[in-house]
Amino acid sequence: MTEQAPSAPRRDRGYVPTLLVGLAGAALAAVAGAREWATTQGDAAGIKVEASVTGAEAQPLVAALALVALASWGVVLVSRGLVRRAVAAVGLVASLGALASVVLGLSAVEQDAMDAAVARGATGDTFATSISVWYYLAGLGALLAAAAFAVAVVRAPRWPAMGAKYDAPSARQSPATDEDMWRALDEGRDPTS
Repeated sequence: MTEQAPSAPRRDRGYVPTLLVGLAGAALAAVAGAREWATTQGDAAGIKVEASVTGAEAQPLVAALALVALASWGVVLVSRGLVRRAVAAVGLVASLGALASVVLGLSAVEQDAMDAAVARGATGDTFATSISVWYYLAGLGALLAAAAFAVAVVRAPRWPAMGAKYDAPSARQSPATDEDMWRALDEGRDPTS
């Protein structure tokens, strides 16, 4: 019977796909949150009146929280350990908040579009409101970002981190062995400091 050597800790291969999906979702929610979400058509003394409302007008929280999520991905990318997990949790909360604003704000978006048509002179009870694809894309982006942040909260400790050369100089330890000193010289650092 042969004895197997213990294997090295397995790297999580989901890091890059999760990061890309999360960035894409947050960016999509931020862009879609500022686009036209609903259009209402009405009648003003026989003249067709059309008015629209953007996501930023109807639900400004969506774009703002999507930007928080987008910034959180930047911090997740450069951090490690507990900080990475905490920032991923903040991003998850921001993404869920954006998603809730999209879903719960549908009736407000429709009402804001009708109010905009009335402000342009539309009267009567015959209003036709259509929701644009940007509304649904904002929700999809927030959902993708939230799912990616949920994965990040769970798997963040297994993800690769940036090298120590990006740490502040005071956080680095001075080399202890001759080999470490030569390596420091090769990297252009002073091994005596």
